[in-house]
Formats: sequence, C-alpha cells, structure tokens
Amino acid sequence: MTSLWNSQVAIFNSYRRYYSAPTSSSIGQGGPLQGVRVLDFTRILAGPFCTQLLGDYGADVIKVEQPGKGDETRVWKGKGEAASWKPDVGPISFFFAAINRNKRSISLDLKNPEGRDAIHRLVKNGDVDVMIENFVPGTADRLGIGYETLSKLNPRLIYASLSGYGSGGPYKTRAGYDAIAAAEAGFMQVTGHPNQPPVRAGLGMTDMSTGLFTHGAIIAALYSREKTGKGQFISASLFESQVSMLVNVGVNWLNRSVEGERYGAAHPSAVPYNAWKCKNDLYMVIAANSEQQYKILCTRIGRPELIEDERFKTNALRVENRKEIDAVLADVLIQKTSDEWLKIFDGSGLAHGPVNTIERAFQHPQVHGRDMIVPLEWDALESGKWKAIGPAVKFSGTPAGVRIQPPRLGQHNEEVLSDAGYSREELEGMRSRGVF
Repeated sequence: MTSLWNSQVAIFNSYRRYYSAPTSSSIGQGGPLQGVRVLDFTRILAGPFCTQLLGDYGADVIKVEQPGKGDETRVWKGKGEAASWKPDVGPISFFFAAINRNKRSISLDLKNPEGRDAIHRLVKNGDVDVMIENFVPGTADRLGIGYETLSKLNPRLIYASLSGYGSGGPYKTRAGYDAIAAAEAGFMQVTGHPNQPPVRAGLGMTDMSTGLFTHGAIIAALYSREKTGKGQFISASLFESQVSMLVNVGVNWLNRSVEGERYGAAHPSAVPYNAWKCKNDLYMVIAANSEQQYKILCTRIGRPELIEDERFKTNALRVENRKEIDAVLADVLIQKTSDEWLKIFDGSGLAHGPVNTIERAFQHPQVHGRDMIVPLEWDALESGKWKAIGPAVKFSGTPAGVRIQPPRLGQHNEEVLSDAGYSREELEGMRSRGVF
C-alpha cells in the first residue's frame, strides 16, 4: 500500500508541484484562468464549490473568513474524524477540505472599519477581478462591501451575489438552504418512490448546481469584460437554479398542466429505465432508451419473446405498461449477480451499470484512467497524506489541477495583505487590534 501511495505521489509530482504554504507567485499556474484573482466571501457549499472550480482552472482564490471561526463547514466533522487531524491545525474538516482546495485564506473582521478598509484596499490595489459573496441580500451593502461601493473603486470588478432567492422579488431577504430550495422549487416533488414521502437527494444537488451556474456566469462576465472593459453584477440563487433544472418536468407542467411524479430510479417517459436488484443484493441500472436497446436487452437476458409482446412493442406501450415490464425484469435480474450481468451486457450497446458503493466507485477503472484521485502530502493530517477528487473537466493546453491543499484559517493573512501594500508595522497593528 505504501509503495502504491509513493508511486501515485511521484507521478503527480512529476507534472504538478504542490505547496504546504504557497506564495502568491505560485498561485494559478497553468490553468485557463491563470492571472484571474477572486475574493471569495462564500461559505457552506454552493459558493465554495463555485470558487473551487475557478481555483482548479488556475484562478488565485482568496477566501475571506471570520476570525476565530471561519467557514461553518470547518467544524462539520464526521464521527471519529477528529483523530485524523493534528491537534494544532485549527478548525478544519474533510467536508471543508472537499470544496476549498486551491484557495488561500485570510481572516478579517468585516464589522471592524479596518477590516472593511482592507477589502477596499485589496479591490483597489490588489488586482482583484472577481468578488463573490453569499450573504443575505443587503448584508454586503451594510458592511460597506456591496457592489455599488466596490465597483466605484474598481469599475472592472465582476461581483457575484449568490443567495437563497436572488437579489429581487418578495423572498429576497429569506435565508436559503439546499433542501429548502429543492422543496420549494419542485425538485423534491419528483424525488423518491411512488406513494412514498419526498426525499432529499443524497448530495447537495441544488447547492452544487447553483455553484456550477455561477461559475459559468463569472467566466462569461470575464469574457464580456475583454470586449467592454467593464465589470458587472451577477445575481444567482438556489431557488432560480433549481427552477431552471426542472427542464422537461417543468415544461410539461407549463404547456400541458401535467404534474411531476415520483418514479424512484425510473424515468417518466422512457421504459425500461430503472434499478433492479440482483442475486448478490446489489442493484443494476438499465436504461433502454431506444427500440434497438430494448431489443438488445430482451436478447441478452434470454427473453426474446418480449420484443414482440403486444404490451411492450413500443416505448409508448411500455410507458403504459410500466409495472408489468418492470416486474418481468425484476424476476429475471434477481437470478444472477451484478457482476454476472455486467459480463452479459458489456459490449452490447445497452446502457447499463451497477449501483456502486462509494468504495466500488473509487475502484472503478475509469476513475484511475482519468486521474480522478489526486494524492497529495499534507502536514495538517496525522498521516501526512491526503487524496483529493480530481477535476471533472480536462483541458488539452491549459490543464486544470489540484495545486495546493485547503488552507488553514487565516493562513495567508500577511501574504495577501502585503500584496495589497500593507507594511509589516500596519499588519502587526491590525493583529493587535483583532482585525485578523
């Protein structure tokens, strides 16, 4: 196991240097957003997920946190997790680490005028391209770091505000969370099994999709600025992101007044498309999205007569007779293990795959074939070793990557503020007064 780890680190280190305490000159090397500087005031998941993507793409992301506490997820440790961390590293968790790599951290008291002035100085003198926050609308203005104030200091600034419900509308001042937005925007209505209560998705899909929408909007605004020379204000929200993702379910309601239903793992308009239990108690997902795939399925499971069965001859008929075809397949698929079915279906052209545990997912050959596990050395952990999930998107000329470990709270105070022109005497005074 040790030799495998060492070989992984050696391979990674051969093309990407990693840093325990990176300097400003080392940030943003190699990615398509190299040279872009981001001030990140976001917390929890949606905003940090967005800015981590920007960091993966080479941006210099400076995470601004509350002194002594930081992002709330720093203390979101799982059962028994505390033993993994060295006792002197300050607040940090694997949840935080999962969405805050490739960032530097400064801790500033934004309610202190000196803290606010430091932000103004960074925006004016620190070559900041993007600022992103996820305060309740109006909070940034009260703190003196709203768009109207900062855009006067830097007209090229792209300012993204990410909130529960957006910067306008009757709910704009309501706090928003992933599950609440998923519920109010209809996602939970279609998540779960028929005739069972709605369920929250196993991951923060509304939060992460909002982060994806926002990161795309920021990149679009950067491109626009190249043509206009001007920055702009971006408003994103959990609620609007989730409404936009209703896609076919939403359009069916808008145009046909058809209410969304819960189908479990099944598809509302393509059958057979579901998860079936196999002999080894694992599940297999099969998606026969075309008549050709349905024929392949029937042939491979040894039931060719189902192709001409009058109940199932077309997708429309299979949708009408969903329960019947699902029951037939349940009786067949339970007779073999998931691994046996994989051998039968592989190479057939039928869309299929096992419902893997997280362990099996990371053992998948495609995970290793596409560098989706990135090993790093990290002195914050008792083991000194950390594995990150690799970037999902690959670039041929300006590679995304994991360059630096998630930061300790306030790890880069002096480094970042010095870049903005603060002298050592000023920094020592700010520290003594509790500004950071």
